[in-house]
Amino acid sequence: MARAATPARKTVNTIAAWVVALIIFFPIFWTVMTSFKPEPVAVAFPPVWFDFPWSFENYQTVIQLRGYGQFFWNSVVIAFGSTILGMIIAIPAAWAMAFVHGPRTKDLLMWMLSTKMMPAAGVLVPIYLIGKALGLMDTRFLLTIVLMLMNLPIIVWMLYTYFREIPGEILEAARMDGASLANEIIYVLTPMAVPGIASTLLLNVIMAWNESFWTLNLTAFQAAPLTKFIAGFSSPQGLFYAKLSAASVMAFLPILILGWFSQKQLVRGLTFGAVK
Repeated sequence: MARAATPARKTVNTIAAWVVALIIFFPIFWTVMTSFKPEPVAVAFPPVWFDFPWSFENYQTVIQLRGYGQFFWNSVVIAFGSTILGMIIAIPAAWAMAFVHGPRTKDLLMWMLSTKMMPAAGVLVPIYLIGKALGLMDTRFLLTIVLMLMNLPIIVWMLYTYFREIPGEILEAARMDGASLANEIIYVLTPMAVPGIASTLLLNVIMAWNESFWTLNLTAFQAAPLTKFIAGFSSPQGLFYAKLSAASVMAFLPILILGWFSQKQLVRGLTFGAVK
């Protein structure tokens, strides 16, 4: 049995956790602070912390000049579209790997995961040429398909891990009661794996929302999401740090709010099957 942590060790662990949390939180805090500063104050050295004229001018400029609404809607469509499409493909695939074992199942899973180790730049040219030949450049459809394919190995791996924790006897009982394959997956497996499916969906929405490489290379304006929106504040005249910070806050705030309200379900899904 593991020994109970001593009060001193608990204190050290608590302090370490707070230090790590503050280190992670500081860039967000600084970005939010900078978004309210005038441009000269934003680049001042030494940095100005609180003694500056707070203003929403940067946010107003960003909204008026850049058309935030279209970028935001593109991000919603691409992030959720690629994730939902990936889930539709990944749930049956993960079911097959979890409950219909083959001699090469683990090898197949490792091969799928290994595709994530390849630099994205290595397949940029063929994907660009295919998209151009099909007339799909700067469309939400192309970016949704590409992001779905890029994240599909992660989705399958996560769902496979969750499905392995579900007793196969339950699915066999459903089969004996006359359930078809589709009914077995939709009405038996999926409800039992809701925490795992929810956490997988949320994590992949976040990954798709934050994707920048493909959005910068496959879009111009019509299908450009918020990552392209942020990049637009880098110009030959230099970086506008205050406006760039305001744009960054407007880009990460929606997904931050989503993560905050979904944190209970997310933690539950990540620990699904960890304790029996």
